[in-house]
Amino acid sequence: MITIEQFRAIDLRVGTIRAAEPHPNADRLLVLRVDVGGEERQLVAGIRAHYDPPTLVGRQVVVVANLEPAKLRGVESQGMVLAVSEGENVVLLHPDEPVAPGAVVR
Repeated sequence: MITIEQFRAIDLRVGTIRAAEPHPNADRLLVLRVDVGGEERQLVAGIRAHYDPPTLVGRQVVVVANLEPAKLRGVESQGMVLAVSEGENVVLLHPDEPVAPGAVVR
């Protein structure tokens, strides 16, 4: 269990994917360039088996924007894309309607 204050510390924002390509050193990862409102972030996501990179461009996703950067197989990830997994099925979380990149998720 976490407190409401701990939950409020998580910065969830809507991002718009501007570019997506296969990770050069990992078969299961994609490298995404995501507009999170006023800045573009590079995110590495383990969704390669579930999404074709060109189909992701222009899609909106939910991003953890204040996650400490991490290197994944040599490529820096500056946040995390949220997805639901159910067995082998992986689905990205997204708003029902288009919103401005950087919109806060509450």
